[in-house]
Amino acid sequence: MTNYKVTGSVMLLAGFMSTAAQAEVVVEWWDFLGGGDGVRMKQLIEEFNAEHAGEISIQATTLEWGVPFYTKVQTSVAVGEAPDIMTYHASRIPLAVSQNVLSEITADDWATMGLGEGDFASATWDAVTIDSAQYAVPLDTHPIVLYYNKELLSAAGVLTDDGVPMGMDSLEGFTETMRALQSNGVKFPLGSVTADGNFMFRTIYSLVGQQGGELITDGEFLTGDNAEKLANALAVLQDWTNEGLQSTYTDYPATVALFTSGEAAMMINGVWEVPTMTDLNAAGNLFEWGAVELPMIFDQRATYADSHSFAIPAGDMDPETRAATLEVMSWMLKNSLFWATAGHIPAYAPVTATAEYAAMEPNATYSPLTANMIFDPKSPLAGVAGPIFDVMSTYFVPTLNGEMDPTEAVEEIIIELNDM
Repeated sequence: MTNYKVTGSVMLLAGFMSTAAQAEVVVEWWDFLGGGDGVRMKQLIEEFNAEHAGEISIQATTLEWGVPFYTKVQTSVAVGEAPDIMTYHASRIPLAVSQNVLSEITADDWATMGLGEGDFASATWDAVTIDSAQYAVPLDTHPIVLYYNKELLSAAGVLTDDGVPMGMDSLEGFTETMRALQSNGVKFPLGSVTADGNFMFRTIYSLVGQQGGELITDGEFLTGDNAEKLANALAVLQDWTNEGLQSTYTDYPATVALFTSGEAAMMINGVWEVPTMTDLNAAGNLFEWGAVELPMIFDQRATYADSHSFAIPAGDMDPETRAATLEVMSWMLKNSLFWATAGHIPAYAPVTATAEYAAMEPNATYSPLTANMIFDPKSPLAGVAGPIFDVMSTYFVPTLNGEMDPTEAVEEIIIELNDM
């Protein structure tokens, strides 16, 4: 961990920590971080507590990811038993604001933390902004990327001299890359989570964005030619399935297993699987691999992303606790180079500008995709584990696996979305 530490965190609490007798401020923390994310965040919390001993102590609790977490947050705010700080997906902020769950991060708060709009990618800053007010502090962006087996691609003659897949600039080029892998005996050129429409939303939304499309326009679903753009995205993925280029009815663990076993030469998955690949490779149990931005299948580059962020629940908070909470958020961002070892792209630009980050692979290779990120529509119905995911998932799975016409699927999706 020491190799990834960013030094120079500024103490923000001098005003109320002016005497040696000042009592330690306890900051109650909730998160939903499991796996490699959880391990890394626990290490960061331990380091924070060690550096702030006698001044601030984070008392952390990890809760179940997804709807259970957000339901508990909403209930805790309603009864006045919320934590002081919590992790929050940027995509869930519109719903939280409509429910009066979050406290605004004010201009004074940003100044106190020594952070501001210029420290973040524009899409990331916008994702935590509702009606010109910010409701969270972004820690990272975690997009989906294309993982690839360098050995299989090289054997099929579709690895460039720079060590990345060929054909990344067009549908035709990428399809030819997959066909070359298939002809060379690869079982599945591409592994995709085709049994889980919630996960596949990320890929499909990326392809809609690559056509300049959007799911919600002025409060209406798939207006104008956006329905056609969604059908186009589904048709591409269905064609790959029908040609045997993409795995069928594959759940999340099976998709990872196909890739790590070498049965799938490439895989679309989140950056959070980077630690899996890194650890397997270090143990000598994985081929040489890489990860890059998604191929440009349509007219422009676009990749789905969300952001782990820090939020403060709505409700009363004494000045000392709020100042301590702001210090926690500021410190975490300024020390987020270690968080990047989980595969995430730190949201705090000064961290990604360091030489240490530039030397981190594959992060540095796919990091430029932040210029092409698209977040969920700003709607209380959108966001990770939200109703839009669930409605679309019903139709994505049969369509991606070749059992439903893309246009028919989109028509049904529109009916159900409008019913909401």
